[in-house]
Amino acid sequence: MGSLDADWTSLSGRRYRIRVWRTGYGVISKSGMQLRVVLGVMFAVAALSIRPMSSAAQTKDARQVPQTNSSYIDKDGTAHVTRIVPVPTTVSPEAQKSLARQQSDALVPQTLEQRRSGTDTWQKGAGEAARKVYPVQSIEDQTIAGVPTRVITPLEVPQEKRDRILLNVHGGGFNSDSGSFTETIPIANLTKTKTIAILYRLAPEHPFPAAVEDTVAVYKEMLKTYQPKKIALYGTSAGAILTAEVAAKLKQLGLPLPGVLGIFSGMGDFSKQGDSWSIFALNGFSGYLAPPGEQKKDTSYTGTTDVQDPVLSPVFGDLKSMPPTLFVTSTRDLLLSGTVNLHRAFLHAGVDAQLVVFDALPHAFWNNVNLAESREADALMAQFFDEALRQ
Repeated sequence: MGSLDADWTSLSGRRYRIRVWRTGYGVISKSGMQLRVVLGVMFAVAALSIRPMSSAAQTKDARQVPQTNSSYIDKDGTAHVTRIVPVPTTVSPEAQKSLARQQSDALVPQTLEQRRSGTDTWQKGAGEAARKVYPVQSIEDQTIAGVPTRVITPLEVPQEKRDRILLNVHGGGFNSDSGSFTETIPIANLTKTKTIAILYRLAPEHPFPAAVEDTVAVYKEMLKTYQPKKIALYGTSAGAILTAEVAAKLKQLGLPLPGVLGIFSGMGDFSKQGDSWSIFALNGFSGYLAPPGEQKKDTSYTGTTDVQDPVLSPVFGDLKSMPPTLFVTSTRDLLLSGTVNLHRAFLHAGVDAQLVVFDALPHAFWNNVNLAESREADALMAQFFDEALRQ
């Protein structure tokens, strides 16, 4: 298989020796209105191998950023491409500004303790911002079935909604909490329904199926008070993955399924990675994206479980009779492929499954309450839950 080497200096002044192979790299122009992207695609998997050169040779000459679109297809199907992607006018001014933000592509190593501390600090601040837009009556820490939770109570719970409960399993890569506030406060406010964030045990200390077991325990406790058709289960990112896993586990246990599911940027197959995983970083085109030779298989969550286990990877199980499910993702989401593939699996199983894809935005963008698209996404999620739980 052929390869192509070239020297390239980014706007940040980093100089690279580029070998087109399997991963992706993006540069935001100084004006922020165009994005030069180099991608390598192998059938449905894309990537570009990038090796930093000596810092002494760094320069800030933007003329060395690719200025044209190009493509080359290897005999084995690997595509070596460059693309210039302007900031789309199809998104809100706030989203355009966010997409135009310059970000270093350098890898910043982080210990698990640093990640958790940083994520907790960010989540607290983002939660406070969400509460200013979506006020709620209270947020209380409670232990339910031996599992720590946060109970979010809206300002008002109408009589006809007091028989409903929303269960959230937060995102955070299974090893931290990046959503127990931002994923619950807006939804509790909009639905006027009590919402519980389940603070499940985290990996790597507690790999699969610990998080599933904790969520099932809380769900079983809710069944003592609420009819299953009045319970919603939803999550973002790791929480979206966990939502599908818990539904699969409930079915395996012969327990009644909840009335509705929300799978917001997730996946249902740990045995393979889709196209978007190798094209996009956490923030879309910008930021660090590991080259293929440095992409280590992460088993901190899956542990020793077979990746085709029908609970760990629900696409290998029986998805028939799953409740109505809303899938939400975006075109620069690293889990775009995972979300749409799981949605198709639900459709093949005859499930009432709806898919909403937002243009241009990155992974779990709805955690940023300042975007108009985030408020739109929250409203769509809330409306879907309201309609499903009304039945």
